Amino acid sequence: MKVLFDVDTGVDDAFALLYAIFKPQYEIVGISTVCGNVESWLAAENTLKILDLADAPDIPVVQGASAPLKGRWEGRVSTIHGDNGLGNIELLKSKRRLHEEDTADFHMRLAELYEGELVLITLGPLTNVARTLEKYPSFSKKVKKMVMMGGTIYSRGNVSPVGEANIVCDPEACDAVFLSGMDITAVGLDVTMKVRLKEAHMEWLARCCSPRAGRAVEFLNEALKHYWYGNQVQNYCIGDCPVHDPLAVMYAGTPSLMRTETRRARVECGGSYCRGMVVTDLREHPIPGGDVSFALEVDPERALRELLSPFWEI
Repeated sequence: MKVLFDVDTGVDDAFALLYAIFKPQYEIVGISTVCGNVESWLAAENTLKILDLADAPDIPVVQGASAPLKGRWEGRVSTIHGDNGLGNIELLKSKRRLHEEDTADFHMRLAELYEGELVLITLGPLTNVARTLEKYPSFSKKVKKMVMMGGTIYSRGNVSPVGEANIVCDPEACDAVFLSGMDITAVGLDVTMKVRLKEAHMEWLARCCSPRAGRAVEFLNEALKHYWYGNQVQNYCIGDCPVHDPLAVMYAGTPSLMRTETRRARVECGGSYCRGMVVTDLREHPIPGGDVSFALEVDPERALRELLSPFWEI
């Protein structure tokens, strides 16, 4: 599976990338970064460090949008991801170089190179993807499918009463992507909040991981200490944390983990309390919008086994 990632590399992005790197099913052909958990430049630096940590091949990484389409970026989510985005764990500076190319051009070049094969997986706000679609509307028809971490239908929001962070960060971008005609599946809080990674899982993995994954697992165990604490503050998680970004990556390769429903969807771009809310319309004559599949149910135990499997199977 040819995969293009768009990330805002914090702790759970790092876990998701490591999962994909160690999973032979995924061939990562490119990564772009966006501001969200951290600045896009720091997300790029963090991504290169994660590639080093996993001894990954030379994958082109492009630094993307440093601000949403409208408004301003609110800054780093230090409570959850630490001051450096990696749970305050300092990894060695990478000797890899960023790929110098406009993000939209980079996306389109890969979409044309792997036309009909490329799977786009987004783990942050959709600013980069919206800008690509604005410059190259045909991008939507060249990508096989898009899997995004973001949104909530029935679950409460995590940054507003009804809003999930990746969408609230840039609602205009998400709304534009929903209208693009791409085959989109949104893996949001309805499922990610049900899959809870516990300290015991990581303690077991530290004992049972393969030698190749040892450094990565050691890093994750340390970085997750801050992530667990941040989720205790934000989500009242005691001794565990939701699996946000990794679950979207897992769905891309193993869709049977979840049940989805396709709905006509738009994103609310105004209001004080509802900005960033995903609005779905199930009426016979729905609002104009895009048809998006939303993950609504998940098998938590199977998902956790799948999440840990690449680290001890390799």
